[in-house]
Amino acid sequence: MSKNLVIVESPAKAKTIEKFLGKDYKVKSSMGHVRDLPEKKLGVDITNNFAPLYEVLHGKNKIINELKEDVKKVDVVWLATDEDREGEAISWHLKEVLNLPDSMTRRIAFHEITKPSVIHAIENPRELDINLVDAQQARRVLDRLVGFELSPLLWKKVQPALSAGRVQSVAVRLIVEREKEIQKFQSVSTYRVLAEFLVVKGAEKTVAIRAELNTRFKTEEEAKEFLENCKGAAYTVNSVEKHPAKKSPSAPFTTSTLQQEASRKLGFSVSKTMIVAQQLYESGYITYMRTDSVNLSDLALADAKNEITQYYGAEYSKTRKYVTKTKGAQEAHEAIRPSYLEQHTINTGDNAQKRLYELIWKRTIASQMSDAKFEKTTVSIDISTRPEKFITEGEVLLFDGFLKVYMESHDDEENNEDRAGELPPIKEGMVLPVVEIQSIEKFSQQPYRYTEASLVRKLEELGIGRPSTYAPTISTIQKRQYVLKGEREGIERTYNVFTLKQDKITQSTKKEKVGQEKGKLYPTDVGVVVNDFLIVHFENIMNYNFTAKVEKEFDNIADGKRKWEDMIREFYVKFHKIVEVTMKTSEKAVGERLLGKDTKTDRNVYAKLARFGPVIQIGESDEKVKPLYAKLMPNQSIETITLEEALDLFKLPRVVGSREGEELVVNIGPYGPYIRYRDKFYSVSKTEDLKTITIERCMELIDQKIESDAQKAPVLVGQYNNMDVSAAVGRYGPYLSYNKRFYSLPADTNVKALSLDEAVEAIKNAEKKNTIQSFEENDKIKVLKGKYGAYITDGKDNYKVPKGKNPTELTCQECLDIIKQNQTDKPEKKKTVRKKK
Repeated sequence: MSKNLVIVESPAKAKTIEKFLGKDYKVKSSMGHVRDLPEKKLGVDITNNFAPLYEVLHGKNKIINELKEDVKKVDVVWLATDEDREGEAISWHLKEVLNLPDSMTRRIAFHEITKPSVIHAIENPRELDINLVDAQQARRVLDRLVGFELSPLLWKKVQPALSAGRVQSVAVRLIVEREKEIQKFQSVSTYRVLAEFLVVKGAEKTVAIRAELNTRFKTEEEAKEFLENCKGAAYTVNSVEKHPAKKSPSAPFTTSTLQQEASRKLGFSVSKTMIVAQQLYESGYITYMRTDSVNLSDLALADAKNEITQYYGAEYSKTRKYVTKTKGAQEAHEAIRPSYLEQHTINTGDNAQKRLYELIWKRTIASQMSDAKFEKTTVSIDISTRPEKFITEGEVLLFDGFLKVYMESHDDEENNEDRAGELPPIKEGMVLPVVEIQSIEKFSQQPYRYTEASLVRKLEELGIGRPSTYAPTISTIQKRQYVLKGEREGIERTYNVFTLKQDKITQSTKKEKVGQEKGKLYPTDVGVVVNDFLIVHFENIMNYNFTAKVEKEFDNIADGKRKWEDMIREFYVKFHKIVEVTMKTSEKAVGERLLGKDTKTDRNVYAKLARFGPVIQIGESDEKVKPLYAKLMPNQSIETITLEEALDLFKLPRVVGSREGEELVVNIGPYGPYIRYRDKFYSVSKTEDLKTITIERCMELIDQKIESDAQKAPVLVGQYNNMDVSAAVGRYGPYLSYNKRFYSLPADTNVKALSLDEAVEAIKNAEKKNTIQSFEENDKIKVLKGKYGAYITDGKDNYKVPKGKNPTELTCQECLDIIKQNQTDKPEKKKTVRKKK
């Protein structure tokens, strides 16, 4: 019998740790948190020093009871949850729920799930750090108080079923403010001048180089005047400057930088990055993934040096110790890195795990490699008729260093418009023939919308949140529909190009697509209205500095410098008074915007937020004549919709035409635009314009939907054991349906061409794979492995194996008895008769 019980949060982590410990240790999982504040009640006793009233989470009683039974059989319980504040809190809750005495409780934590780390932790246990627990409690209680006090206020003053959070509200504010900057932005044009010169290289060969003028012109007239002056001008090399340059590698990953780089390089969302990183950590492949430290252990530094020297050479190795710049870094003591640097890739796990592991390995190795060395050349070219100069730059890579392994990506805020290449040999005093000079109209760019990754970076810069809170914050604001992640198609814009060639100036107009964005965060109308309401009435909570200050308070609690109850009390007393005053005195927030007057009725037209979403209202709410309402299209916004676009909405529902005596009607419903035809509804893409859509386009969309449904409809293949076998294409690919069960088919299966023999063979193969037992005396009776546990089949129906029965030890007679018992106990279905109204 095991003398030790080790409790961790997840089965994957338990499985990995179990491999390192002997038979004296039993490893069990708590499946995450076991207690929390109640879901539908405040759960905080404000009058009793803000004491949290924890409840066992739904579905966790069974796990707790099993753990209690295990505790009775051992001498020592090792609480091995993660090393951050949340992990410490889970351990504390387990100790409380399981009634563990101090004498038999040991707290252990490790930064990586490797055998040396686990053994070292066992040899060096510690007590629970109640300061870390208190810091986590303070965060949980504060967020609960804010949410439970603000949500009813928002229901009354903005819209039903809304909720607000402390950090989430600040994240929404960042996105709303960026959107307002974009709406106010006025693009300004300037003229950028580029020239192409010829440089003689060798006996007869010439090479073209491009150079840019060292100034930009504000007007078209100035740009034309410059080109006129350049007619017949001579272009002489004024100076050639060469200087060495170097590029250093980035630090190893923190949580924030991993989320950003995985978004840029792999296209992962912030939440997906954390899920995959958690899987890698629990499988023992990487160190703990919630950290704001860039430090690497001495062992990791030595391993990195050996690996680099062996694979790339000693000249590529340079040991570096990075310093954490993030204030209040506390989540862990080391950066995210592979547990074993000699393992360049992993063979197990899915594709996402393999790609993320490779990214982490490359970043870690690159961080300990030599600088990349370049020689940069800057050439200045005089114009005989003008004081300005043309400048061109070249760059030669002398030593690749860390670039041999890894190059960091950048957000679209980075300017990579003209990357320097190698220049041909150029000397001072050379006269360069000019091929052409172009003056190109360029427009200033609007501020970039946030991506999930750039929002994480901004939150980190402001000191808002911690590594463990970034992903939940961004997921929550999207889940609550305050922010959407989407795309913008962009618009075409024309720009002027003036070209001087062979002393002649020509003008041309070109087109470019601007405003095209993908995977960016946009505020919804509800998000904008809620944000504006909270800024007016709760300036403190929405203040970036205040939110960062609260994080520092949590850090002080974790360091034992402050009592968490005092911190909560200081905040709550002021906050609660503001909530009470706002509830009594503030007006309902609808984000109302006057667009103009309706040309038909001369009544005011408003864009506003109504009970069930953004609408256009014609008329006043207090008039005798009731106002008219129309719902906004999914791609429209209260802030940007025009009067003309608003009035067009009242043309819906619109009869597009008729086919075979049935009308085709387009309209907007609760789930977006649609076509109604023959009492059936067909969804329409948000990009379709319902005001101009033609009957031909409607029928095309309807036919596409009918064809798509027909392809997905089940096809009857035949009968097997007097039961139907059908095939279809579902969400996860082709499958068979037989005897109330589903069987996956290969992805390239043509379900319409599938024969009965092929289907029966697929069913038999699947059942053979999942068969726990079969019986010679009755070949119809089988014990099979299912998604939700073992079950017995008689070829006609399926019966769950009773609790307490071992499916591998059942006899044929026991199976028949279970089937008989189930058939006896099965209640008859009563027919219900519906009364007509």
